[in-house]
Order: sequence, then structure tokens, then C-alpha cells
Amino acid sequence: MAALESGTTIVFLLIGIVALVIIVVLGNFFGVWLRATFSKAHVTFSELIALRLRGIPVGAVVDERITAVKAGIPLTTDELSTHMLAGGDIRMVVRALIAAQKANIALDFDRACAIDLATRNTEKSVLSAVMTSVNPRVIDCPSAASGRTTIDAVAKDGIQLRARARVTVRTALDRFMGGATEETIIARVGEGIVTTIGSAASYKDVLEAPDKISKTVLAKGLDAGTAYEILSVDIADVDVGENIGAKLQAEQAESNKLVAQAQAEVRRAAAVAQEQEMKARVQEMRAQVVQAEAQVPLAMAEAFRSGNLGIMDYMRIKNMQADTSMRDSIGGTGSGGSGQKG
Repeated sequence: MAALESGTTIVFLLIGIVALVIIVVLGNFFGVWLRATFSKAHVTFSELIALRLRGIPVGAVVDERITAVKAGIPLTTDELSTHMLAGGDIRMVVRALIAAQKANIALDFDRACAIDLATRNTEKSVLSAVMTSVNPRVIDCPSAASGRTTIDAVAKDGIQLRARARVTVRTALDRFMGGATEETIIARVGEGIVTTIGSAASYKDVLEAPDKISKTVLAKGLDAGTAYEILSVDIADVDVGENIGAKLQAEQAESNKLVAQAQAEVRRAAAVAQEQEMKARVQEMRAQVVQAEAQVPLAMAEAFRSGNLGIMDYMRIKNMQADTSMRDSIGGTGSGGSGQKG
């Protein structure tokens, strides 16, 4: 009898424990389960318990699943909880999937999760990527962050043109992962504008038809490898700048003048040096003449001693010198004669 009472007590105890567990489960998850059931986004209590054991906010996951199912996107609690454990924002992902579905944009859950994780801790998000794809955005070229207001280029006639463009783009979700950013778009469009203006024969051709710039830039396929698709390139403004060709020619002429002046100075210095050299040679030759003249009296004295020159010969020489000096004086060259006589 005692054994029967003991067995009955154990049974009642087990029933009480089970009832307590059921009450706890119902107390924690019944409201969430009931909300999901009435929203036709059914979840089981085992799924709810598994979410709680993983440390995931049960209400947040169920609410996002209800939102997705109501929008016709069959997401499971396991998919949502897995993305949340990875550090993603399931609310942003669900909103992006709904926006893409309404806009007939092909975007699956895995790609949306990948974009969400890639844009984490940045100014962008998967929802902004989808919204940019739905509602194209306009990018100024050049951007305000660059500190410049225009893109400057020079036509073949040397006239500078200052252009400003506006680029309309939308997100290419299939290239969003790993695609180049809008800075690349701005750089490529700026390069295309410079190339187009530089190939124009005259600046007037560009002013007459600025849409040629847009057509040329679009034809280059500048959005290849980027996260965006270029819809249009519109030239907002084109102004005439400086005459770069004339300015360069003036600078070249000034440079040529300086080179010519330098070369003339080199030639003048060479001429001055050559003049000084010739003066030195003249002095050297005069010294040789004086040295040769100094040998004449010595030679005459030697001729006297050897008997080759007599006194009468010497007198005739002196008379000839006097006659020559007189003739030079009459002819206006007295200075030379007097120098020889002395």
C-alpha cells in the first residue's frame, strides 16, 4: 500500500513538473506563437525555444518573419536567426527584399544578406542600395568633396573650357558586391569629358553641341566593373576659360628670348676673352720687336770691331735715317720716324 502511494506521488510530481514547464513555455512564447499563427506565419514552440537558447531576440525574429510572409516572401526563422548571429540587420534585409519585390528587381535572400554584411558600419545599407536602384540618384561631377567646381579641358585651338556635369545612376545589385564606388564613376566621367573636349577642333563646336560630350561619354561604357549603372550624363554648364594656347606661346617666346640672351652673353664673353687674348699677343709681338731692335746696335758694334763697317758707312746710314724721318714728318708719320731715330 505504501509502495502504491509512493508511485502515485512520483507520478503527480512528474505531472506537476511537466505542467510547470508547459506553463513557463506558454507564458514566454504563447503570445509570440499566437501572433505568428494568426498572421499565417506559423512557428513551432521548438523553434521559439531554439531561438531563446541561441540568445536571439525571439520577438524580433518572429515579427520580421511575419512581415516577410505577409509580403509574400517565405523566410524561415532559421534563415533570419542565422543572419542575425552573423551580425546582420534582419529588419533592413526584410525591408530591402520587400522593396525589391515591389519594384520587380531580382534580389534573393542570400544576396541581400551579403550586401547587408558588406555595408555594415558604413553609411550605405542594403535598403539604400535597393532604393537607389528603384529611384536613381544624381551625382555631381566633379564632386563637392574634391574642392573643385568645374572640369577644365583645352580644345585643339587652345581655348580652355570649364564644364560641370550631372550623372544619373542606379545601383546594379548584381555588381554591388566588389564593384567600384561612385568615386570611380566621377573619375571616369571627368576623364571622358576632358578627352571629348580635347579632341574637338574648336571650342565653338563644344559650345554649339554640348550633348556630344554626353553621347561620347555614354558610348565608352564607363560603368563597367562598378556597382552602378549610368543612365545619363547631362552637361549642366560649359564656360569659356583662358586662352591656354596663347598663354603657352607667350611663355615659350619668353623662354626662347631668355635662351637667346644667354647665348648672346656667351658669345659676347667669348669675344671679350678673344679680344684680351689678341691684346696680349700684340704686346708679346711688340716685345719681340723691341728685343730684335736691341740687337741692331750690338750687331753694328760687332761690325765695327770686325772691320765690316766703316765710319763712312755708319754716317751714310745716319743720313738715310734722318732723310727718312724728314719724309715721314712731311707725310704725317713723324711719330713712327722719330721712334726709329731714337
